[in-house]
Formats: sequence, structure tokens, C-alpha cells
Amino acid sequence: MSEGNKTYDAAIVGAGPAGVSCAIWLARLGLAPILIEAAEEVGGLCRSHPFRDDWNASLPGQTGPQVADNLACSLEQAGVPALFSRPVAAVRQLNGQFKVLMRGASESVLAHRLVLATGVRARMLPSSQNMQDAGQWPGVLTGPGAHVVAQDFQGKRVAVLGGGDNAFENALYVRERGARSVEVFARSVRAQQQFIRRFPAEAIYVGRHNIDAASLTVNGSRYDLLLVFYGWEPCIAFAESLSLRRTPRGFVATDAATAQASCPGVYAIGEVAQRMHPCVVTALADGVTAAKAIQAEAERATASA
Repeated sequence: MSEGNKTYDAAIVGAGPAGVSCAIWLARLGLAPILIEAAEEVGGLCRSHPFRDDWNASLPGQTGPQVADNLACSLEQAGVPALFSRPVAAVRQLNGQFKVLMRGASESVLAHRLVLATGVRARMLPSSQNMQDAGQWPGVLTGPGAHVVAQDFQGKRVAVLGGGDNAFENALYVRERGARSVEVFARSVRAQQQFIRRFPAEAIYVGRHNIDAASLTVNGSRYDLLLVFYGWEPCIAFAESLSLRRTPRGFVATDAATAQASCPGVYAIGEVAQRMHPCVVTALADGVTAAKAIQAEAERATASA
């Protein structure tokens, strides 16, 4: 069935900072949004980031879960309807509208516009290295977050795979947590110099490497743990039918001023589009950008009706 047999002004998929920001602004602007989230609660990747975020000038020192709680409070105050534990299976275009279908459920949502705010997931080890199931191997940790914090590194040999900020920040963290040895393996080093300078140069190996997740080996040497930081990929498999244009890195391409994607009526915000440096502050701003663009489009449609 359709959610309440109502057609919303916008269906926003993803309740991280970008999606919540967009939903709140749309509601405050007098439109009717609905928020759809696969998880049980608001927050997105914030929920798995236990560290203090001192980059957020308006909320210094807040941890990811605290930021998520603030988002949930703001969403409730704005009175935005939200569906949780509703992973989206597919999106269909029907007479200029969008029908959002939930996985494993008979319900659906109908809206005039679709906002993709589904974020990203950490890239796993590539299948070309015979490790398509690397995320399931014991001793392989993929991406940053709470699972890294929960891991005991004391006395362990650790190989960190990747050359970006996340790789080096986590390599430094693992050293501080008492690992016996930490070595970084990267095709190229792209991390900030402030991180690189703090890590021993002799423990950084640049080039192509032979990695075997099953045996926890890199170039034939065995480790107790492999930490994989190969960047991010957008979570938009459910929207493949829309044939959205992508950036060279695989994210959703959007108009800089409006966040509109290549399909009319579709907007992409936050990390799924990588429009700006990814963080809570830019995600919130992205939500505002899309909301104002949707408001302008809705007013034009009303005026021409």
C-alpha cells in the first residue's frame, strides 16, 4: 500500500545529517517531506563514530552519537514523518512522480521529488585480488568506526591498507593502542602531511602489493590484523533504474547550485554525491541547498498550474 495514500512533496532516503537537514528545512518551508531510513534510528555514519568532532564549530566536542541524538531531536521538533527500519528496494517513476518501494514490505511511498541522502559505505578489498569476501574474514577490519575502537590491538602486528587520511589516522591510533608493529601499504600516499610526519617513514610501503585476506598476509608477511581503508562508495543500488550520471569517482553527479541530479526531480546530497569535503557541517549545508531548490521548483510548478 502507499504510505497513508498521500503524495509527499519529497521523499528523502537516508536519515544522516544531510537527509535530516533537508527534511527539516522542507518542513519549515511549508512543504510535506517524508524521511525513509534503513536503520532503526537517525544518524547514519555518525552512529559509528565514537570520537569527539572538534571540526564542528557550532557543536565542538560532540561525539558522533551525540550529533545523531541532536539530529533526532530536531527532526521530532519539526514534526517530519519518518519511517525507520525500511531499507529501500527500488524506485519507480510514475507519471512524473516517484514510487519508493521498501524491501520485504508491501508498503511504498509516493512523492513528487526524490532526495538521495543514503551516504556511503567503506570500500572492501577488490575482488580482483581474490578477496571478494574479505569483509567476512576474521582479522580483516574495513573502514573506520566503532569496530576499530572495540578491537584489542595490544601486542599485535597490524597492516594498514590505504594511503589517505583515514588510513594514516587509524595507523597512528593503532600504534597508540599498543600494537607491536604497524605498517602502512598504499599504492600512493594522499594523506595530510600532519599525519604522515607523525608516522615512521620506514613503515610506509608505496606501490602494488600482494594481499591475501584468508591468510592475513601482505607481500608474504603474516599479520594479526588487516585494516582496510580504500575509500568510500555510494549506497544507491536501489536507484539504478534512474540511470543517474556519476562522477569519475562513482558518486552521483549534481548541479552545484541546486544539488539536482541528471534525472529531473532527483536530488543527491551529502556523501552520496561528495559535493564538498565530507563532514557533518557540509552535509547539513547540502540539505539546505536541496530544500531551497525544491521549494523554488514547487513554487514554479504552483504558479504555472
